[in-house]
Amino acid sequence: MGTITGRRAAYERARKRRSTVVATVSSLAVVTAIVVLVPKMPRWDRVHESFFNGERFANSLPRLLDAFVLDIKIFAWSMPAIVALALLVAITRNSRSAALFPLRILTIAYTDIMRGVPIILWIYLIGFGVPGLGIDRPWNSPLIWGSVALVLTYASYIAEVFRAGIESVHESQRAAARSLGLSSWQTMRHVVLPQAIRRVIPPLMNDMVSLQKDVALVSLIGPIEILRQAGIDKSKFANFTPYIAAAAVFLLITIPLTRTTDWLIERERRRTTGTRIS
Repeated sequence: MGTITGRRAAYERARKRRSTVVATVSSLAVVTAIVVLVPKMPRWDRVHESFFNGERFANSLPRLLDAFVLDIKIFAWSMPAIVALALLVAITRNSRSAALFPLRILTIAYTDIMRGVPIILWIYLIGFGVPGLGIDRPWNSPLIWGSVALVLTYASYIAEVFRAGIESVHESQRAAARSLGLSSWQTMRHVVLPQAIRRVIPPLMNDMVSLQKDVALVSLIGPIEILRQAGIDKSKFANFTPYIAAAAVFLLITIPLTRTTDWLIERERRRTTGTRIS
């Protein structure tokens, strides 16, 4: 048995080394092709000046970083509200109480309507429509209602993620909880939700990555965050490099979040199946 186990371990190590070598060589080949071939394009000099101007990049970056603080603030106050609303919607829609049937219909209508309209339209409709009612300051701020539009839209998507997690918990778990005398709410709180939330963390992280990018859409109704500041600098310099700088700033946040998501997915796969991603 020990010999078989040792051979298996050696085989796994050899396969992993081979996969690493192949991945490294293929990546280097692609990067080399890009570095060598792209500069040989007929108008590369114009593209380089318009999109990759080092002076414009360095000039715009401090202002873009200052503006990015607003993106982080919108993300920070929107994310907890999204998770709370989405969880409430998912629990309500999964409820089996006859008394809550009207609320289940309401949550179904909410998720269908919010997911059926592009988020940019909701930002325009809510961000301009609600302040147009004549609400006193500061509650008529497009920043507030643009954030509300983000919360309402993203909560409808994340509610479905939570609902999928809740429904993935086997019915035997509920039956066991009822046999112990737990009420429906106690079963949901102490038995179903802990398992469901653990299972949906990876897809939830993917939605958080998307949210971090989509907060920039709030700039369409007025607030000067990083996307709007990049547009201002682009018009000022007649150069597109500020957009490249803004993209680089977003990547500083989204790439670590994406890698964290991949790590969580791999950990969950190892926990549930005992396998690794090659």
